[in-house]
Amino acid sequence: MELEQVMSQDGFWNDQEAAQVTVGELKQVRGALDPVLGVGEQLDELNLMAELVADEDSEEGRGELDTLVQAVDASMGKLEFRVMLSGEYDSCDCWVNIQAGAGGTESCDWAEMLQRMYVRWAERGGFEVELADRLAGEEAGVKWVTLLVKGSFAYGYLKAESGVHRLVRISPFDSQSRRQTSFAALEVTPVLDDATAMEIRTEDLKIDTFRAGGAGGQHVNKTDSAVRLTHLPTGIVVACQSERSQYKNKNTSLKMLKAKLAAVAEAEREAELAGLSGDKGDIGWGHQIRSYVLAPYQMVKDHRTNMEIGNTGAVLDGDIQGFIETYLRSRTR
Repeated sequence: MELEQVMSQDGFWNDQEAAQVTVGELKQVRGALDPVLGVGEQLDELNLMAELVADEDSEEGRGELDTLVQAVDASMGKLEFRVMLSGEYDSCDCWVNIQAGAGGTESCDWAEMLQRMYVRWAERGGFEVELADRLAGEEAGVKWVTLLVKGSFAYGYLKAESGVHRLVRISPFDSQSRRQTSFAALEVTPVLDDATAMEIRTEDLKIDTFRAGGAGGQHVNKTDSAVRLTHLPTGIVVACQSERSQYKNKNTSLKMLKAKLAAVAEAEREAELAGLSGDKGDIGWGHQIRSYVLAPYQMVKDHRTNMEIGNTGAVLDGDIQGFIETYLRSRTR
């Protein structure tokens, strides 16, 4: 493979930044190629076993053949699903921004519950998660939080979760134990490399610096290391305060802004295609996609696919892969 040849050359690691880009490209290629090669090997084994069973026709052989057929069928299903993740940015890492809706403490607590849910999902799937920005609620939870999720096809999977999430429960903050409805919005944008990301003119940016809040040490909290960028033409605002260096926070904020602008452009293209095809469904930011009902009964329902799960505890502990796959499959029909 050409990338492997490049990595084997003398001096490849002299430029660490360029080397990491190449390693990332190889990882993406391997992630796409290895499942195909794996299915090919299984099919070869299946053909060989079928020939043996045809010659011997033993009960033991038929059992092994059935087992191989089931394994190949499962692998083909996974491969079919991977083919669906063929969008321009699907293989990228992604930013996940969770923002509490109206409702004060209730919504802030719900936003933090969603943060935990997606962190647990990422851990189950072998993804890495980093905290990029966080603003705590006044009494509990978070007003917003931004996570960086790293791993193959992180954006391809999590783009299915963009939208408004609704929680219905008996409020733990209400002395009268009344039922409350809370909302939080999720926005997912791809992390783009410098070659892919669009250029942003300096005159289109408003840059604010401020003191980082929360944990991080005396240096973080006593200097204006946090950075907020406002893209004047669109009004999009991003911020980062996870690093002690203002320079690093600015670079991270700029990457987040470029990712959001790319996501907006992609959404506009999807909207145009949907209009041409007659599809009038909700595809943009700000639409309720799922309800999590904890009282008077327990049920999580995705309003786009009508998929329902009664085990709310498992879902809130990160078991959302079924919702993601069902939605992505529905988009290919």
